[in-house]
Amino acid sequence: MPSLKDLKNRIESVKSTRKITKAMQMVAAAKLRRAQDAAESARPYAGRMDAVMKDLAASVGAGDGAPRLLAGTGGDQVHMLVVMTSERGLCGGFNSSIVKAARAHIDALKTAGKTVKIITVGKKGREQLKREHGKLFVAHVDMSEVKKVGYGDAAGIARGLLSRFGAGEFDICTIFYNRFVSVIAQEPMVTQIIPARYDAAEEGEAPARTPYDYEPSEEGVLADLLPRSISTRIFTALLENGASEEGARMTAMDNATRNAGEMIDKLTIQFNRSRQAVITNELIEIISGAEAL
Repeated sequence: MPSLKDLKNRIESVKSTRKITKAMQMVAAAKLRRAQDAAESARPYAGRMDAVMKDLAASVGAGDGAPRLLAGTGGDQVHMLVVMTSERGLCGGFNSSIVKAARAHIDALKTAGKTVKIITVGKKGREQLKREHGKLFVAHVDMSEVKKVGYGDAAGIARGLLSRFGAGEFDICTIFYNRFVSVIAQEPMVTQIIPARYDAAEEGEAPARTPYDYEPSEEGVLADLLPRSISTRIFTALLENGASEEGARMTAMDNATRNAGEMIDKLTIQFNRSRQAVITNELIEIISGAEAL
């Protein structure tokens, strides 16, 4: 049975931990507001971009005149997976849900006899995948120095992917991230971006055809917009991930703070009972000694 000093030290330790988790919860709440606003503000633009691209893709089709980013290489043997996670932990199951989706996809591709390559964005996903799939890594994007995600960060990732695609390093590219639903809910997303697929817009989908004429040609406009559309999709994924991460961290720290409070209450009760037992024993010894005299 722990001594009174041990119980007191443990209570003080848990109180210190509760202060830390409470502070982290408040910081995450402040960051969440900005991250959520950024993610929700980007959705209409991404939705309209996808609607326009879907319209152009439906018009051009996947024939000989279609851009390579839309038509693909003609094969599906080599798959590039971009796994987007956080740089820091203490955010509940945020990273695990993304990694779980990535692992399931990797296993399915391997079972089908496909070649898999992985690019990680954020070190937490890299750490979780390293032991089992470390040999599949081809690159890593360090976001630890990025305080606020910007379009330039997404454009840099897109340029790297487009360069690898142009060099024939892969046939299909898929990104993994969490879409922000609410503070307590994040939805793992698996989205193919190369060759580009526009089966449905995420937000505000437009009609199948728009009454616009494109100059110089639909093929030319589509070829120019495709790289930008890929950057937009990556940027949207980064923003959604940022909001999801802060929401998951706020929830996790709130749960940790509540658990710490419950533990303090239990330890306090145990401490009081132990102290009462010590006092009772001392009184019995004093009374017994007095009676002996």
